[in-house]
Amino acid sequence: MASEPLNNPAEIPPELDRWNWGAFLLNWIWGIGNSTLIALLALIPGINVIMMIVLGMRGSRWAWRNRYWRDAEHFRKTQRRWAIAGLAIWLVVIGGAAGLFASIVPMMKRSEAYQMSMELIQADEKVKQALGDDIAAGFWVWGNISVSAGGTGRAELSIPLSGSKGAGSAYVQAVKTGGAWDLLLLVVRADGSNVPIVLRNKNNVQIPNAAIDL
Repeated sequence: MASEPLNNPAEIPPELDRWNWGAFLLNWIWGIGNSTLIALLALIPGINVIMMIVLGMRGSRWAWRNRYWRDAEHFRKTQRRWAIAGLAIWLVVIGGAAGLFASIVPMMKRSEAYQMSMELIQADEKVKQALGDDIAAGFWVWGNISVSAGGTGRAELSIPLSGSKGAGSAYVQAVKTGGAWDLLLLVVRADGSNVPIVLRNKNNVQIPNAAIDL
């Protein structure tokens, strides 16, 4: 005897066959809750993003086919709850990541490597000529600082700059030995200029278009 379909009609009604946000946002978790185990493919690196899109497109159809639903309204309410739960979880994750990153930036600005760099930048006459006397750093400082328990460390920073004459950026390389920081490389580039301003270059790194001191 042929098995009876779970739902009547067996195929999803057209008004329910739409993009499924719960399947897209929660993918494999949604799949377990909706008896759609193909969603577990979202756990595989390399195809997870593709699977998220496929689930968003076909998730409603698969969920209708794989679980029993009392009626269309039961299906609609359940999928809406999945979508709300997925949105809430993603907002928490994104908010947490943004908060963590925002807390890292002030920490880098408190570092000695950053403060030493800004002191040199703000005192350099060539930088003042290019950017202005009132040089300030932007909020988003990119890079990394690592310090070990033995008093050694390394820093690489990219600092956005602005002044009354223009904007630019600074690139910093520094090392920490014996508990003291030393700037190895400090280069400022003004927006619109191809010639970098080299404030420090202790390792004689080749810098394209840099002026040569005679």
